[in-house]
Amino acid sequence: MEIQKYSHLVKNISETYTNGKVKALNAVNTLLVETYWKIGQHIVEFEQGGNAKAEYGVQLLEQLSKDLSIEFGKGFSLSNIHRFRQFYISYPILATLSQELKDNKDQDVTISATLSHKLSWSHYVELIKIENSLERSFYEKQAIIENWSIRELKRQKETSLFLRLASGKNKKEILLLAKQGQLIEKPEDILKDTYIFEFLKIPEPYHLAETDLENRLINQLQDFLLELGKGFAFIGRQYRITLANRHHYIDLVFYHRILKCFVLIDLKKEDAGYQDVGQMNMYLGYMEAEQNVAGDNPPIGIVLAREKDELQIKYAMSHTNSQLFVQKYQLYLPNEEELRREIELIYKQEKN
Repeated sequence: MEIQKYSHLVKNISETYTNGKVKALNAVNTLLVETYWKIGQHIVEFEQGGNAKAEYGVQLLEQLSKDLSIEFGKGFSLSNIHRFRQFYISYPILATLSQELKDNKDQDVTISATLSHKLSWSHYVELIKIENSLERSFYEKQAIIENWSIRELKRQKETSLFLRLASGKNKKEILLLAKQGQLIEKPEDILKDTYIFEFLKIPEPYHLAETDLENRLINQLQDFLLELGKGFAFIGRQYRITLANRHHYIDLVFYHRILKCFVLIDLKKEDAGYQDVGQMNMYLGYMEAEQNVAGDNPPIGIVLAREKDELQIKYAMSHTNSQLFVQKYQLYLPNEEELRREIELIYKQEKN
């Protein structure tokens, strides 16, 4: 028996077994989610005659929980019965068919057409807590696109990611964001008006040097990458470049796999000024000339500061690289109500 051939056999069996387990788990998850949806359908149709907006009796749900728990054991607590019911209401059968089924014309149209097999029941439990259908749709699409874990989904909800991305957009752009998620096609698509670093857990009032902030972000790189968004790969910190025998250091350097370019981030403890814009412009010129290889697009530069003087920054950037942006960050959770009012105002202003 040749060792090389035997090793190849073991590798093939291992890959087949692993792929089979993944497919089996996905199949079980899909059936589980579909089963819970159907249970919710039974409850709604029995209790309301199909009218999801009508009043329903709590006593019926309590009785169902007791009887089903006796028959099947765990899984039919009162809170779960409520979830099954809300699941059906949030994802009705008349929802738009997923692109997967549209592309597969031979497949029968079932309720799974409105649900994604990439999301677990735990994902849907978090999603049905979102009352606004636009927000729920966005988080569902984004969880699929970025393969969010439950923890990541919760964190993005808590930091009001949808509201932050929707802020400043018009009604058409907001609807598109909710329908498709955040598509990354150009440098502006990776930006957030304000980045939230609540995961650093810095108490108020805070006194941090820029190096301390950088250290904390690197120590919690996974959370930082989640806040930055899809496609970022960490390259290095205090990235040294040398010009005229003088060393300069870029705080953080990433490579964006989708946009195929370097992303340079310069952290500022407080305000961003014109000097910071000029410095980043120099960094961008150097990286494009000295570090880019075939296939790389021009680098993107982000000056990340606590505050910025809009007028000063506007003038400072008059003749700078178009790939340069000055954005804000904050160390605490955003005011969700203020963001929500801003989105509602956009809708009112553009009401037909």
